[in-house]
Amino acid sequence: MGKSYDKSTKLSDFQAEISKLAPSLVRLSKDNGSICWQVGYHAKNGEVYPLDYAIFEAFRTSRDLVLRNRIAWTFGHGEHCRDRFSGRHETILWYTKKGDYIFDLDAVRVPQKYPGKRHYKGPRRGEFSGNPFGKNPSDVWDIPNVKAGHVEKTSHPCQFPVALAQRLVNALSGSGDTVLDPYAGSGTTGIAALLAGRRFLGAEVNPKYAKIAEARYQALARGTLRYRADLPIRSPQQNEAVSQKPDHFHF
Repeated sequence: MGKSYDKSTKLSDFQAEISKLAPSLVRLSKDNGSICWQVGYHAKNGEVYPLDYAIFEAFRTSRDLVLRNRIAWTFGHGEHCRDRFSGRHETILWYTKKGDYIFDLDAVRVPQKYPGKRHYKGPRRGEFSGNPFGKNPSDVWDIPNVKAGHVEKTSHPCQFPVALAQRLVNALSGSGDTVLDPYAGSGTTGIAALLAGRRFLGAEVNPKYAKIAEARYQALARGTLRYRADLPIRSPQQNEAVSQKPDHFHF
């Protein structure tokens, strides 16, 4: 809410629009498919409202859906607040229909935090305890957001990273499946889908953003599209300049 592409002026407007769309998304989803909705907060006059509450209310009327996860997407950079703690996360609601659904954990495993950890008791004492293919990424994802200087940055005001969409596409769909984004924006979901060997359908009413998406798809086809791979966040070493504390810093 409050972005140039959004006509909502009140929370009730926002929720009404989502409630109108939700039944169509449920109808279009395969029985073993998923619906994922990434959203942040609406802030006005110093008060914040978690917009995933509105999404949850819109979808809870469908008896066919099950909320599998409420994923927290966290990122290290953003607007610095003076009158409240700086916001550094948004959420993703992941729904499936009842029954069997696609979930390929092996496709999105991340490096073990303690790869050398061993069982300390029992029949496997002394053996390595971690999965050699990596660990479950959990429901808290630390992925850099798209700000100035990010290799994916376009003029879209609310662009999310390819890596975020890749985790969802890779884990929750299969090769050749179709991914739909009803708010395609700058085309990030489509890029993630195409990189994973899926088909993609996107809807975007703003011609400016549709042209950005088209240019990104063309760059992807040429092999020149720049995007950040889904890799662990790099921590600077103690001897790097950015790690050195200036004399006037207290902490």
